[in-house]
Amino acid sequence: MPKIVFLPHQDLCPEGAVLEAKVGETILDVALRNGIEVEHACEKSCACTTCHCIVREGFDSLAESTEDEDDMLDKSWGLEPESRLGCQALVAGDDLVVEIPRYTINHAREH
Repeated sequence: MPKIVFLPHQDLCPEGAVLEAKVGETILDVALRNGIEVEHACEKSCACTTCHCIVREGFDSLAESTEDEDDMLDKSWGLEPESRLGCQALVAGDDLVVEIPRYTINHAREH
């Protein structure tokens, strides 16, 4: 089973986390299932950028992003070449190291 290492994030997981993932599961779903409350204002429909993450290791194991995802990512705060939307990035067989950016461009939270 692949693992996802979430790097420490001041608000969401101060200690960081090493989590087991299932192949085909999204990075966002792995985080949420394990209590890391990453924002997802569009309910995982690739319509916002609140679940933006940066895949520091294992990026090449992910399927390529779609044009819709790339269009949304262009609006993300802190965009990097290894940026993905957590709701769209499906775990393959490789382990991943993921950083959740400190900020999003979301102006309202759902909770």
